[in-house]
Amino acid sequence: MNRLSFLILFFLFFLNACSKDEKEVSLIKESKQDLEMILVYKEAYLSLEKGDPYFAAKKFLEAELLFPQSEWAPRSALMASYSYYMQNYYAEALSNLERFLNTYPTDKNLVYAHYLIAMCYYETIEDEKRDSEPLFRAKEKFSFVVQNYPNSDFALDSKFKLNLISDILASKEMYIGRHYIKKGKWIAAINRFKSVIQNYDQTIFVEEALHRLVEINYKLGLTNESQKYANVLGYNYLSSDWYKKSYKVFNQDYSSQIVKPVKKDKRGVLEKFKKLFD
Repeated sequence: MNRLSFLILFFLFFLNACSKDEKEVSLIKESKQDLEMILVYKEAYLSLEKGDPYFAAKKFLEAELLFPQSEWAPRSALMASYSYYMQNYYAEALSNLERFLNTYPTDKNLVYAHYLIAMCYYETIEDEKRDSEPLFRAKEKFSFVVQNYPNSDFALDSKFKLNLISDILASKEMYIGRHYIKKGKWIAAINRFKSVIQNYDQTIFVEEALHRLVEINYKLGLTNESQKYANVLGYNYLSSDWYKKSYKVFNQDYSSQIVKPVKKDKRGVLEKFKKLFD
């Protein structure tokens, strides 16, 4: 072997040795980073278990920011959102979850992010008299989970939550419809009750909505229309109390019922007034 060949072989051996050393250093470095990441993650998790979700959220976010390339980073981002959710900081949780979806669009836990977004909106639902936006946002996200992840663990609960949301939305329509009845706004009331039987036909409010349509149409002199809704009510809910009330509509003259103003007895007031001058 001449000197040139020897130098070439030595050079190749040296490069190979350096490459192995660099790989080992890299592996050691990665292992060290993973260990540090796990320690921060563990600290955050223990804080969550001890009932300090706000501090836990901060530590989870710290873990993600310190080691963004680690496989623990997306998990930490999700756990930070969950910690905010547990603290009722829904705005912070939603903001972090949207960031998670944009930062980790291919993560295996996307379904949990979508579900938790739905839950954040769901938790802010109050009653039928308040703002409807959280209702529709929650409905949209739960529907997304059911449609896109039908076999996931979250699909079943999402379906259950969708049924509850439908009840609330139907209740809201009924509340507004009753309000219109009190104001004598019959057409507006009819539209609300029709919305219930068309969009929320699986809820408990369908029976009352049908009765209200029977009642209002009869008052307006639309007997055939009133009879139509009475037939639907009787066919589907024959034993219902609302059907019994609708039956009574056709046995008394609803159209001639006029609410007469009650005359106040002013004699008592006048007597008290006179006594002031006795």
